[in-house]
Amino acid sequence: MDSLTQIALGAAVGTAVLGRKVGPRAAAWGAVCGTLPDLDVLLPYGDPVRDFTFHRAESHSLFWLTVASPALALLIHRLHRRAGATYREWLALVWLALVTHPLLDAMTVYGTQLLLPFSDYPVGVGSVFIIDPLYTVPLIAGIVGWLWLRNRDPVRAQRWNTAGLVLSTLYLGWTVAAQAHVEGVVNRTLAASDLAEGRVLVTPSPFNSVLWRVVIMDDGAYHEGYYSLLDEQPTVWLTRHANEARLLEGVQDEWAVRRLAWFSKGFYGVQQAPPEARVANGSASTLGQMLGLVETAAADTVPQDGVTPIVMTDLRMGQTPWFVFAFVVAERDGDGVTAVPTQQVPTQRPPAAVLPKLWQRIWDEDASVAAAERIHPAR
Repeated sequence: MDSLTQIALGAAVGTAVLGRKVGPRAAAWGAVCGTLPDLDVLLPYGDPVRDFTFHRAESHSLFWLTVASPALALLIHRLHRRAGATYREWLALVWLALVTHPLLDAMTVYGTQLLLPFSDYPVGVGSVFIIDPLYTVPLIAGIVGWLWLRNRDPVRAQRWNTAGLVLSTLYLGWTVAAQAHVEGVVNRTLAASDLAEGRVLVTPSPFNSVLWRVVIMDDGAYHEGYYSLLDEQPTVWLTRHANEARLLEGVQDEWAVRRLAWFSKGFYGVQQAPPEARVANGSASTLGQMLGLVETAAADTVPQDGVTPIVMTDLRMGQTPWFVFAFVVAERDGDGVTAVPTQQVPTQRPPAAVLPKLWQRIWDEDASVAAAERIHPAR
């Protein structure tokens, strides 16, 4: 989730644990602990694919966060020895603020390696968009209410914070139920089509949990569509997009290719990019990409002699043709394909006009988000 949400969650958790005893310091330390796991975006792992796939790894492991909690709690306890809270109480605050961070991240589609060092499986429920005001606002309202009332009515103040946590948690439950409902609609839609055996991805569109994006993987293509919980017809219309996975023949065993295929859980696209394709200079961090701070230049792996880059794109985050994470992993010269040092394609941000279209699609099932022709999967 976004940093503001993680700060709000950490502050709410800290307040719930120690707000009555230590006041705003509980919210402050909860907020600090709630954002600490994401500092791994500042660490360079050596190349863009490592930066991408090692984010939300050890720093988001429930085991390693549990191991780190006692030392951090001891430091805070010594700093606030006269605050009235015991070491165990600070430990409870630190541990809960730390572990709720990756647990919330796991509700997004990105992939959070919760079980390291025992398993590196990237857990990604995908029922919540990375920024969702309906989750964040109750947390912020609860904290603001607690700060406003804590001196005048401590009991009522604590109820405000508790209400914010309860409402946000219930909202997560709602998104899981909504996702399951849409998955059922998709599976029924595909049952009588050639896509019945395709891998299915259902994730929310930006900033809401009413309109859901659907991706179906097929040989030589992926299919993308949208379904709103307000649609009258329980069917999903899909648009077919070419996917040239065959371009990876000869380099499919390269580490970067295998890593991206694994991390994306098979939801990746492959295309041959034009020679003038732009890539990030050096090994851009996820944070730098998201903030738009990464300079770009013409791909230096692509001389002007007919050699073209081959790009792998994570199809889970974004929508066609605008995706957050894409990487040059190989180059093609005639009929030959050669692996190259990975380079990240700058994040493709959709134009502002796309959001109104998504909003319109929530209410109108005949509204089209994609520019291409809609194709019903049963045809």
